Amino acid sequence: MIQVPEGLYEIGTNGTDGFLADREGPKISIDLPGYMMDETTVTNASFGEFVVATGYTTEAERFGWSFVFHYFLDEATKNRSRLVPNMSWWYAVEGADWRHPEGPLSSLKDRMDHPVVQVSRNDAVAYCQWAGKRLPTEAEWEVAAKGGTTREKYPWGTELLEGSQHHCNIWQGDFPMLNDSSDGYAGTAPAKHYDPNGYDIYQMIGNVWEWCSNPARIDLADFQTKSGKYFWQNFQTADDGLYAIRGGSFLCHQSYCKRYRIAARNGNSGMSAANNIGFRCIKDLLG
Repeated sequence: MIQVPEGLYEIGTNGTDGFLADREGPKISIDLPGYMMDETTVTNASFGEFVVATGYTTEAERFGWSFVFHYFLDEATKNRSRLVPNMSWWYAVEGADWRHPEGPLSSLKDRMDHPVVQVSRNDAVAYCQWAGKRLPTEAEWEVAAKGGTTREKYPWGTELLEGSQHHCNIWQGDFPMLNDSSDGYAGTAPAKHYDPNGYDIYQMIGNVWEWCSNPARIDLADFQTKSGKYFWQNFQTADDGLYAIRGGSFLCHQSYCKRYRIAARNGNSGMSAANNIGFRCIKDLLG
């Protein structure tokens, strides 16, 4: 884990890149105590250790199905799966779970160092409780993502392809039908594939969405008056409320979802899982 120092930080943005409903601004200042942040998202290997130690069964496994983006499915799987209403790119695939991210014919072969996916927020909470950690608030996530800078878009600079190099894993090509994988991956990348930010924390932009502890789209000013410990203490009960997710994923593209920015906000229901959602943990410093 990497220590993020206590201090006065700015979160949010006064820019116009995002969606009004996401409530990305106005920018505010907050005092944060120091904390420890996982250097990577929780990997398949680490989640597997948790499952072996506890016998935990994820919600996708209990439900018997989960969400998979169409790009990773063959026609036979699509024909026997349910198309999600009002979400024409997603299918409810029987047998999709963390061990089989794209359905029963898929596996974690050569992906143990990739982020675990197909985990709901409730699954992430269970892992944190076992590990003695917790989920970050959006404020804690955003400050860590900046890596010691004051940037609002990307920890590496102001341009997506800073220095003509790929710094994260998002959709490259014609969304949603063709991904040319010029950043190296059509699906998830290893959790340590791209360069870390200034705090030596890896891939908080792109790759997979990351669950947070607070409800989605609350006023940023709430983080001035409510601590990370408050949100963790009050939002651990398993439910299907709408909770914050941050960072974007390998499915984000500028033509549709511009949420692969530090200040970008989004949300999902607590019981939802998909092949582009994972999480990372933080830990409060003693004292």
